[in-house]
Amino acid sequence: MKFGELLKTSAVEGKEKHVPFIEVLKGKGDGGADVVHVVVGKDVPHPNTVEHHIEWVSVFGVKKDGQVISLGRADFAPAYTSPNVRFQVPVDQFKAFCALEYCNIHGVWENCIDV
Repeated sequence: MKFGELLKTSAVEGKEKHVPFIEVLKGKGDGGADVVHVVVGKDVPHPNTVEHHIEWVSVFGVKKDGQVISLGRADFAPAYTSPNVRFQVPVDQFKAFCALEYCNIHGVWENCIDV
């Protein structure tokens, strides 16, 4: 089995509550920095209980030469934190951004956007 076979996308469920939504916010960070914003459950909120919650989100950037850079990861406490993260990133150095998220019941989900 390959790791890619474990990843779920919008083809499985649509984009409702598991697929990470990624947006680039130019100049919206501290001092006018660019921001990569990732939220899980943008249109339909994901449950946030001890029994069913998002545990983490990891964000990756794909540089123009194809190199993949881990930009960061956020871990969430069930019932207390929301899967909504912002990373200040020099967006002009990247051609794409990807996010993975882990739901404790439904597994690992992915999404990518080109910039």
